[in-house]
Amino acid sequence: MEKQITKKRLLGVVVPVGALRSKNGIGAGEFSDLTEFAQFCKKMNLGLIQILPVNDTGFESSPYASLTANGLHPLYLRIEELDEYGAADASIKTQVSKAKKKFDKDIRFSHYNVLKEKLEICRSIYNANKTAILKSAGDEKSKLSKWIKLNHWVVEYAVYRRLKEANSEKSWKEWKDYQTVTASDMEKLWNDKKLLEEHLFWVWLQQALDTQFSKAAKAVADEGIVLEGDLPILMNEDSCDVWAHPEIFIQELSAGAPPDMYSPDGQNWGFPIYNWEAQEKDNYSWWRRRLETAGKYYHAYRIDHVLGFFRIWACSRRDISAVLGRYVPYKPVTLKELKSLKFDESRIRWITQPHIPTGDIWDALKFNWGGGYSDSEIASAANDVFSKVLTRVNNDEELWLFNNTIKGEKDIIGADIHPAVHKYLLAKWSDRTFHEFEKGKYFPAWYYRNSMSYNSLSHTEKNDLAVLLEKHDKESQKIWEDHGKKLLSILVESSNMLPCAEDLGAVPECVPLVLANLNILGLRVVRWFRSWNKEGHPYIQFEKYPVLSVCTPAVHDSSTVREWWEKETNQEQFSGFIGVPSLPKIYNPGTARIILSKIASSSSVFRVFQVQDLLHLSNKWYSKDPASERINVPGTVNNFNWSYRLPALIEDIAKDKELIQAVIELSEIKPFKKNKSEIKT
Repeated sequence: MEKQITKKRLLGVVVPVGALRSKNGIGAGEFSDLTEFAQFCKKMNLGLIQILPVNDTGFESSPYASLTANGLHPLYLRIEELDEYGAADASIKTQVSKAKKKFDKDIRFSHYNVLKEKLEICRSIYNANKTAILKSAGDEKSKLSKWIKLNHWVVEYAVYRRLKEANSEKSWKEWKDYQTVTASDMEKLWNDKKLLEEHLFWVWLQQALDTQFSKAAKAVADEGIVLEGDLPILMNEDSCDVWAHPEIFIQELSAGAPPDMYSPDGQNWGFPIYNWEAQEKDNYSWWRRRLETAGKYYHAYRIDHVLGFFRIWACSRRDISAVLGRYVPYKPVTLKELKSLKFDESRIRWITQPHIPTGDIWDALKFNWGGGYSDSEIASAANDVFSKVLTRVNNDEELWLFNNTIKGEKDIIGADIHPAVHKYLLAKWSDRTFHEFEKGKYFPAWYYRNSMSYNSLSHTEKNDLAVLLEKHDKESQKIWEDHGKKLLSILVESSNMLPCAEDLGAVPECVPLVLANLNILGLRVVRWFRSWNKEGHPYIQFEKYPVLSVCTPAVHDSSTVREWWEKETNQEQFSGFIGVPSLPKIYNPGTARIILSKIASSSSVFRVFQVQDLLHLSNKWYSKDPASERINVPGTVNNFNWSYRLPALIEDIAKDKELIQAVIELSEIKPFKKNKSEIKT
């Protein structure tokens, strides 16, 4: 799929594959549904379909928690299109029919139940045909044998999946055997004839998924529509890639995001960060293979959390929050530098370790424990804290440090002390100016200006530290720029797909410059693309959106435009911004037309909308509760997330002439200001 120079603006839709509904699907959308959906999009004059990640996540519903960088999810398999299905006996076909009816009326789908049902049916079909499949695998001229050679990643995937199933789906870190695996181990397991039947089940599934997805992707392309995939930057710790290639990951650290207005504790995702130095040694072959696989299906791809290619927020595995994380890479403050500012050993300890007054422990117990307890009971609980998790600074001081058994927040929670003091100790854990992440190397704590140690410093000491940190920030900016440019250049040169970056969060100054130089489209989410340093946080005018960008009013982690309008935004401010002061407070198709048309007029070359937001252009597809139309609510783990389904079959929605006409009108909207820039697509 080649990049071409074009000036064509595209209007697009974002939809999870699992959300698609057709008569032929079982419980959730399937790859084959993309064909019918593309035909519908063609009617609406849409030029782009963006989907969420479709890699195998097992029974984990989040598409960003993949078990593999290359394998596709069995959830999206159309069983009736398997080569072996035509000759299947009546009992299997009855099983398929019952499964359809079982899940057909569900408003949202159950990832676990649907996947379990489909895998059971696939097992039945495989068992009925395993003799022929095993014979095919042994024939070098067969399609299956040739496919395995072209997709050699499937070997470690199949071995991993069999072992995971044999260990009750537990993480590989909890397996009885093969927690670590060598190349020779992998070869031995793969070539074990006793295990071949089980391994080939997963290979057979992946070949079928590849065949169906490739066919659907071609159908989308034949309609003249760009299919955009989503490549999460990080891999799940419990994945065949981390298991089989531990050398290219740093598992001691957990990736995440620093604190912000939405997540005051930051985000600790639990995914390992990359060992870029190790990846460089083999010319980033892992990433190149990943892009090669994705390139079979997509014209474009979304780089999830592109900031991670410049710098990643890395947390200790011993912490739960991300408050005490640090950027990797980063120019660290050194012990020598702190000493040069006249900080002696005790002073350095003061600014790098939390200091806890004796009285604070007593107060925490009294206020958090509740009434009805005697002084002796409180004293006993306090003594537990002093003896089990703290150590006195000096014999004559009423100040304490965390002892050597406490390496992170998990250790505090797991300590054998009264839980009434946990909250206080967790807050104190990050109460420092710097934290020492390696011997003699320091990073400023995110909330260091609020720390007890920083606020005790003299005016001169604060100024000296400010100068030092500004110097390190400038040096780090250069490191980030070089790092991002180098890694993203590898991605750009390795594929003909058009890269689109999710560049949200605390964005370093170098990021938009590097993305523009490499012709990578950035992301502009209307509700967040504002002048945050100005009073009132005014919205950025649509004519000022970069041409090399994707403009959208909502993402899978946010509310829909409808919910945002009715429950979250300052309606008066936004109405004034778009020049329509009389918009109704309750969202309706008229409101949708006005808001979406203004967004469609941005200068961005791609303007994309969640499918839910486009459906709101018609009265027919409104749910009673706008919150029920969300795809995901970050920070929550439940059966609701990632289970969104279209409110009706694709073929029924495609009969809605009002909706089709409204979307066509959106696609025809010109930008506020013409821009002659060309982009690669």
